[in-house]
Formats: sequence, C-alpha cells, structure tokens
Amino acid sequence: MFNIGTNELLLILAIVLLIFGPKKLPELAKSLGKAINEFRKASSGVANEVENIKNEVKETTKVKDKKKEDDIEKIKVKE
Repeated sequence: MFNIGTNELLLILAIVLLIFGPKKLPELAKSLGKAINEFRKASSGVANEVENIKNEVKETTKVKDKKKEDDIEKIKVKE
C-alpha cells in the first residue's frame, strides 16, 4: 500500500522510539490502532452512503423511463 521496505520501516520505528521513548510506545500504538479503526468505520459508512445514493438514482431513473414509456403509449393510443 505505501511501498515501505524493511529498512524504511525500521528507520521510522527508530525515530518514533527516539521521539516518544519506550514507555510511551505502547500507548502510541494503541492510539494509532484506534484511529485506524475509526477511519475504517468512517470510510465504510461513506461507501455505504454512496451506494445508497447510487441505488436511489437508479430507481428514480427507472421510474422516469417507465413514465416516458407510458406517455408514449398514451400518445400512440390517441392516434
């Protein structure tokens, strides 16, 4: 996903360890995990909402198409 190799990952981990210290690292990891989980939930909710809107548009289009067909049939019957 991010194309991070082993060396880059170790470097990032070393920098984080130097900045926050070994005592804060578990707390930081826990907070990061929670944040990622919340992000996934939010993005899933957005995806579901987009899918619902897409389905509503399809249904509306079907109704409009059916109405057009009915109008055409009425015109044909009058002729």
